[in-house]
Amino acid sequence: MKFSLNRELLLKPLLLVSGAVERKSTLPILGNILFDVSGQSLTLTATDLELEMVAYATVDNHAEDGKITIPARKLLDICKSLPDDSMLTFEAINDVIKISTGRSKYSLSTLPASDFPNIEEWQGDVEFKLLKSELLRLIESTHFSMANQDVRYYLNGMSIETEGHEIRSVATDGHRLAICKISNQELELPARQVIVPRKGILEIIRLLDPVDEAVQVFLGANHIRIIDNEFSFTSKLVDGRFPDYRRVLPRNGDKILNANKDELRQVLSRASILSNEKFKGVRLNFGNTELKITANNPEQEQAEEIIGIDFPYEEVEIGFNVSYVLDVLNAIKETDVKFTLADANSSVVIEGGESGEALYVVMPMRL
Repeated sequence: MKFSLNRELLLKPLLLVSGAVERKSTLPILGNILFDVSGQSLTLTATDLELEMVAYATVDNHAEDGKITIPARKLLDICKSLPDDSMLTFEAINDVIKISTGRSKYSLSTLPASDFPNIEEWQGDVEFKLLKSELLRLIESTHFSMANQDVRYYLNGMSIETEGHEIRSVATDGHRLAICKISNQELELPARQVIVPRKGILEIIRLLDPVDEAVQVFLGANHIRIIDNEFSFTSKLVDGRFPDYRRVLPRNGDKILNANKDELRQVLSRASILSNEKFKGVRLNFGNTELKITANNPEQEQAEEIIGIDFPYEEVEIGFNVSYVLDVLNAIKETDVKFTLADANSSVVIEGGESGEALYVVMPMRL
């Protein structure tokens, strides 16, 4: 097995698959990438048994086709540090891969390709096409609300739902809820709900660019797969039931505040500097003409910010974890935001001023 290719042509697929390489595995082969040369095509595969990433490159093949696994981290570091436009030649001899370019030569230990684990074959029973920009928006609008290492393991991921013309993403950690939906009249999808694990979601964000190119999405009984002309990404699904979030959507909100997102974000960011580092609580006092935001910490330090608002209702005082509200304001792309609230003990609903594509619920905090 012997092949050559340009550094740039190898670096891109290497970076694509490296996210799935297991860094602290007890199985040494999971730290390797499977190289499969067939004619002029090179397929790179990496897996941690939960995720599988496949990427492609074109090579000059000097010998018979073959498969081999190469240590991912070392190969990536070598490729990154080589000069631009280097021409790399790979030659497999027994259990060693020799890499040469110009006057540089490297020998890396390999492991047999036959030991490399493959995610089992499966059929997607729900299939649809979506623009990369739409899929990225769907996930970025909600991913920050996923739980991290919660004992309720089904919260450590994102619910992806299909129904009719709609695709929804839902994430919650029990204190906040984020929902985003995309409607496309060309779609006619069955009702399905799957939970994609946190690592898979973060990997999808890394892979996708906000461009108007379509990707194919397949949902199976135990896997999700995203196929692009440059890569194929597969993740196992979380086996569990996602909570019925519709039951916790507040229905009693009768007070609406429209505000400028950037102004609100700036005053909350400043007030948060003096909030309690552990609980991040801030107090919002909604008056008829002004919103007063206060924060204090155990050192008896205090911040107070006031902005002008139009709030023709009785006054309300609510405490929030300021990080949760800031996450929402950072996710909303519109210039204005809409708060719908009821009283000091009820969750608040936050939406963008116009589109209504995404909806966020934040629980109040006792301060």
